[in-house]
Amino acid sequence: MAIRTIITDSDDRIVRGKAKRVARIDDSIRRLFDDMIDTMRNAPGVGLAAPQIGVPLRVIVVEYEGVLHTVVNPEIVKSQGTETDDEGCLSVPNWQGPVTRATSLVMKGRDRDGAEVRIRADGWLARIFQHECDHLDGTLFIDRVQNRADIHWVDPDEDDDDEPGGTRRRRVRRRIRTSATVSQTVQSET
Repeated sequence: MAIRTIITDSDDRIVRGKAKRVARIDDSIRRLFDDMIDTMRNAPGVGLAAPQIGVPLRVIVVEYEGVLHTVVNPEIVKSQGTETDDEGCLSVPNWQGPVTRATSLVMKGRDRDGAEVRIRADGWLARIFQHECDHLDGTLFIDRVQNRADIHWVDPDEDDDDEPGGTRRRRVRRRIRTSATVSQTVQSET
């Protein structure tokens, strides 16, 4: 198990590429899971996709409210409802923006042992799964923000510990910028 480097270049070809399906789950995939879990927890984050650490495979890990999910070849087969809320990303550090996502979903895939899994998720867990699945297709949350001027900087030194479920979300300090300035700033700082 090792902590890997998270790619923070939003133009990186692996982060922006479509990840390949995993044909066989073997010890190398299980080691990848272990490294991804260590890396996600160290960051700290609640989810990580393999392309974020330079591995172009359809593999994600998600840990929310004390439950760890390891999924190979995840596929969202059903979703419903919509809600817009701020998201951030380990590959776009210190930036957040409002993203509209489904409020509930059903996802299928395989676990680290190759067993078929079907996961039902609501609220933040559903949002996390959608965010991580986006990474597998080369999509970052900043691509889903309707108005680029709504992307805002998050001061990494200010924590908000009263988030439900024991997760920590950072308080945001909005800077008023034009859409063009935000685009340039996000590009240069990611």
